[in-house]
Amino acid sequence: MNVAADGRARCGWGLGDSLYLRYHDEEWGVPVCPPGSGAPVGPLFERLVLEGMQAGLSWLTVLRKREAMRRAFHAFDLERLAAADGADMARWLNDAGVIRHAGKLGAMVGNAQAFLALDDAAGFLWSFVDGQPQRNDWRDAGDVPSTTPASAAMSRALKQIGFKFVGPTICYAFMQSVGMVNDHLVTCFRHQEVAGAVWTEDHAE
Repeated sequence: MNVAADGRARCGWGLGDSLYLRYHDEEWGVPVCPPGSGAPVGPLFERLVLEGMQAGLSWLTVLRKREAMRRAFHAFDLERLAAADGADMARWLNDAGVIRHAGKLGAMVGNAQAFLALDDAAGFLWSFVDGQPQRNDWRDAGDVPSTTPASAAMSRALKQIGFKFVGPTICYAFMQSVGMVNDHLVTCFRHQEVAGAVWTEDHAE
């Protein structure tokens, strides 16, 4: 059992750095953007971008740069990102606050364009879990998968419509992040809380 200084048991990865702790306690696994509600899909897009940015890096690196990326990327505004040009790319590549990877930045722009082309992005993404959060009951971190048939199907579908940096592992991490699956360990205090969570547009502060 992983117990923090406050006496609460948590998933092991959520301990240590305060950014990990806050993200684990407040965001990870909480359902974001219910399908069919008309809620803004920006929060979903942000999480997808962040998961793609993590490729080859630690999640802590992404969390530490998250606020700077929000500023640089216009709060992940889809239309502004979809219209980004060479000047924007040059500015980002010279901004030490963001993850300066030309492939990932280009994918973000292209993914914003593909996202906007979807009639119902939230409904499309949530369709891979039949529109409802899936609750798992893992007891050991080693039991939590890195990919699933659903994440593989999401990856294939996204790639077919032009998305990049959306492999099955990235898609599963995205599904965990936005609450499509509840992968908090059963010993974690958030497991039951997330299972009873109401829909939200964005739990990020």
